[in-house]
Amino acid sequence: MDEGKAAAASGDDISQLSFEQALAALEDIVKQLERGDVPLDQSITLYERGEKLRAACQARLDAAQARIERIVTGAGGAATGTQPFDAEG
Repeated sequence: MDEGKAAAASGDDISQLSFEQALAALEDIVKQLERGDVPLDQSITLYERGEKLRAACQARLDAAQARIERIVTGAGGAATGTQPFDAEG
């Protein structure tokens, strides 16, 4: 069992997982649910954990996007500095 599957199976605290581990755990849950061979109660538990993993991954992606800077070019096309990714301009 890889780290993502181990984390999903053991119920480890999601906040302690790396983005990659959380994504792998989420993918494993999706595969299990898509197979359709999981009992209903376990499916609900898996779905709930999957939603928590999805929210954690989205929060990390949002935080990463906020840190991305784009290069600002002046009238002559030369780089004049940087500004936040989501800033107007």
